[in-house]
Amino acid sequence: MNFRHLEQKLNQTQADKYVKKLTTKAYILLFLYAQLHKEDCLRALSDCVLNQHLQRATGLSSISAAQLSRKNNTVDPQLLMMLFLELVAKMKGKPVPDSKRLLKIVDSTTITMNPNQFPWAHFRKTKAGVKLHLRLVFLGKGQVFPEKAILTSAQIHDREELDALVDEEAMYVFDRGYIDYKAFDRFSDNGMFFTSRLKKNAVTQTIRSYAVPEGGAIQSDQMILLGDALHQAENFFRLIVSQDDQGRTIRIITNRFDLPAEELGTIYRERWAIELFFKWLKQHVRLKTFYGQSETAVHNQIILSLIHYCLFLLVHQELETSASLLQISRWLKGMLWYPAKKWLHRLQFRTRKENVKT
Repeated sequence: MNFRHLEQKLNQTQADKYVKKLTTKAYILLFLYAQLHKEDCLRALSDCVLNQHLQRATGLSSISAAQLSRKNNTVDPQLLMMLFLELVAKMKGKPVPDSKRLLKIVDSTTITMNPNQFPWAHFRKTKAGVKLHLRLVFLGKGQVFPEKAILTSAQIHDREELDALVDEEAMYVFDRGYIDYKAFDRFSDNGMFFTSRLKKNAVTQTIRSYAVPEGGAIQSDQMILLGDALHQAENFFRLIVSQDDQGRTIRIITNRFDLPAEELGTIYRERWAIELFFKWLKQHVRLKTFYGQSETAVHNQIILSLIHYCLFLLVHQELETSASLLQISRWLKGMLWYPAKKWLHRLQFRTRKENVKT
């Protein structure tokens, strides 16, 4: 993490000008430590600072739960978002295919919360929560990394954030919640490709039919006009009717005519990678309970969870290790206060061992 850039930003904003103890850097290190160990509450985290190793890492000799709470409620989430995007830029620096082949997956997940504890997050009578809108870059073999994140109220519809998440040339995949005919026209006009699932009741007019292989999953492949007389897209699109892995019929809409229907069906199925990412995030970082009840504290914790994921993924990429992110995390917890080379040696040994087997 680029803490030098962080300090420059803090000097510009004077966010730490009168801070004598818990600096923003120490706050970030402590709350990443809390994510790694899934500490239950701020009192538990304050007790962790009794550890001499953690004291040396953070520059703190002690800290109270109240001080942690105040800092968590005052750190600007945009500052943490800046750090997140800097980590993303490091991953984007890796070799990627051309824009036509660069696959990006768009989706959202609602993080539910107790409506009594988070009244500002109400979106139904008995429910509260925030929505994390995310764009993932698909690296193949199920590997993804988060590239752009937007936090909103849970009542915000997915379509409202579509233009913010689809804003550069690439191949995008999203689900039925993002269906927007005007947006589809904009994407086509601006050279952005997409594949999505079309709703069953969507009105289409067939312009041309293409041949499909016999005995395969593809049932039909057509050029169409999308919409009715009142709400119709201007561009031509491609409608592929296929069967999913469970034998259910699905309708896939796309503005790509240069790829085989089977490949487009496979591309749409890669959307499942974002569901697995959300599942991983909710299982392996602390998102089910929060260290603070304000909107700022909640947003900070979610962004720190994304930073936590990106840091492990960068380690995975740099070492080209065969170990999973979960295994990397477990070894780090077990060897946290050993010299870093011991942890790295463990990861490299695992990779060499796997290579010998293959």
